[in-house]
Amino acid sequence: MPSTRKILITGADGFIGSHLTEHLVRAGHDVRAFVLYNSFNSWGWLDRTRSDIRHALDVFAGDVRDPNGVRKAVEGCDVVLHLAALIAIPYSYHSPDTYVDTNIKGTLNVVQAARDSGARVVHTSTSEVYGTARTAPISEHHPLQGQSPYSASKIGADQIALSFHLSFGTAVSVLRPFNTYGPRQSARAVIPSIVTQIAKGQRTIKLGALHPTRDFNYVTDTVRAFEAVMNSEAAIGQVLNAGSGFEISIGDTAKVIAETMGADIRIETEQARLRPEKSEVERLVADARRLHELTGWTPEYGGPDGFRRGIAQTVQWFTEPANLAAYKTDIYNI
Repeated sequence: MPSTRKILITGADGFIGSHLTEHLVRAGHDVRAFVLYNSFNSWGWLDRTRSDIRHALDVFAGDVRDPNGVRKAVEGCDVVLHLAALIAIPYSYHSPDTYVDTNIKGTLNVVQAARDSGARVVHTSTSEVYGTARTAPISEHHPLQGQSPYSASKIGADQIALSFHLSFGTAVSVLRPFNTYGPRQSARAVIPSIVTQIAKGQRTIKLGALHPTRDFNYVTDTVRAFEAVMNSEAAIGQVLNAGSGFEISIGDTAKVIAETMGADIRIETEQARLRPEKSEVERLVADARRLHELTGWTPEYGGPDGFRRGIAQTVQWFTEPANLAAYKTDIYNI
């Protein structure tokens, strides 16, 4: 396997995608960054990356819903890291059709182009496809439960990707990260929502349900998981969980953040932030042994100590004035 390859990253303008793009450029790879076309010529978070990284990028502006654009983007690439997706669960209640178009049809476009070109694909799944844990920790054999239109669309996307491996021999791996957090994450996610509310002086913090538990992955661990899967021949045709193995409730997460920021807070449950009762995923905690066995990946931010280190680094980034200014804490972001 060559040490440097031409790598296409869809969703390179987003939270995880921008970190992954930077990491692979620093590693010496030739990276084509697929960003969502817009009239502002914005490259999302890549607009804020170092100039030497921006200048090293081959930027492709398009839309994964367009098969012709995707085919053009994949041309000449050895690997496609497919992260482009609609991911906000509340918005999937509002506009489910867009999730089918972007997540399912977009993935079909990617694997079809990869099949024709011979590129390898690492497709991004989500722990949400498991729904509330029936057994814990959750292995890749856990049943799939579409408890939101978002998770249903990702189940469909995963199955489309895997079907191309089984039907046509396309080199597809499915990476299933549990809840990733860190610098640049959207305020629609719980950790940035808590951090930004406290950072802007609020002491009554508005949240949804406090009892559900999550397995939070610091973003650099997720990035390393993509790299590990991309470099592993044994990972082809596999579904692989990436998680810290540490489980914590939303309420306790808020307490860790408040302690880190030295703030005395009160939590208020806001009705608009609650999922429909049967749609709430009550418990997520990863069994990531298969990823370790096939690639050697282990989380650097695992366990309670790793979580606190990751939260401290996240808080440091969000509390920088230029970063905090980009977030609207006075409204609920769906």
